[in-house]
Amino acid sequence: MPVPLDEFPIHQGPQTMKYFVTSDRNTYDRCIMHALSRDGEGQVAVGLGVYPHVGVIDAYVAVREGRHLSSLRTSGALGDDRMRQEVGPMRIEVVEGLQRVRFTCDDDVDGITADLTWEGSFPAVDEPRHIRRQGDDVILDAFRFVQTATVTGSLIVDGRELLGDAVDWVGARDRSWGIRPVGQGAPAGKPHEPAMWWCWIPLRFDDFALMFVLEEGPDGYRTINEAIRVHPDGRIEQLGWAEPQITYRPGTRYPTHASIGLKERGGRELTLEIEPLGPMPLSLGLGYGPDDDGWNHGRWMGDSWRQRVDHDLDDEAVGQRVAWSMIDHAARATLDGQVGYGIFEHMALGRHDPSGFADLLDVAS
Repeated sequence: MPVPLDEFPIHQGPQTMKYFVTSDRNTYDRCIMHALSRDGEGQVAVGLGVYPHVGVIDAYVAVREGRHLSSLRTSGALGDDRMRQEVGPMRIEVVEGLQRVRFTCDDDVDGITADLTWEGSFPAVDEPRHIRRQGDDVILDAFRFVQTATVTGSLIVDGRELLGDAVDWVGARDRSWGIRPVGQGAPAGKPHEPAMWWCWIPLRFDDFALMFVLEEGPDGYRTINEAIRVHPDGRIEQLGWAEPQITYRPGTRYPTHASIGLKERGGRELTLEIEPLGPMPLSLGLGYGPDDDGWNHGRWMGDSWRQRVDHDLDDEAVGQRVAWSMIDHAARATLDGQVGYGIFEHMALGRHDPSGFADLLDVAS
């Protein structure tokens, strides 16, 4: 049977838009959108995803106030109308494609309400196709676009207004689709030592945006190297082979500073300095990871499920739980005399020779 999306001339294969081009159960299509105050004390992430081959749609809103993280998650059954991005109290409206997106959460029970709009500051750009294997098994094959933005609207947590129309919050968003682990995982095969060194860094400056996607193996071999500057007219300037130097807090793998060496066409060298201002662990309330207080993306939780969770980021148990996880840090950056803001997403899991990490448990000295 056709679905409403079939009315539009967007087909990429000889079948209804209800079905993806692969039968892989891990098919997904989702977005994440960030906003942060310039002092780093306020940070919000929202997301919505559909998982066609397991019949699930889910969404979340996570708010960090200083060192406290509050998250509301919802999940339900995926219907046929993919133009309607809505589940529980949360919905996403594409007001103007690739320019203006609105997220709302109408909630009078769990204490988090939101009406936020991401207005593109610079044109959206493609990221490199991301293919990741575990042994010989492809566990991720995804494509994304990313955009920096200004975020306005209202955000209320337990009666406290955190963002008003007069406040300029910096934003970034990406949409990705393809395959990646979804819901209850498949049975484990041959064990592999976990290892991943990763940086995803969208930054908004007054005159340009920067975007970095860097991934390396345990020996430092780089599998993705994207380092670009995006200009207002859409021109994309490549900034060469990025040379990152990350400083970690002793006894941890928590980054306290990053310097990235860059080079313009013609040979002029630049250095980007990044200061993390506050953490948002993706596996704590946002559903990234195998189990996040009983939930993760694409897991069937029933026809109508919602849950509020709160975490103290200074709690020792919380710190142990996210010690090696992916963290999206609100960040301040400087480049060539200009100051910008955005997200410094980083993970250093397992061995990574350039960082001096010898194995899974090794930490900075």
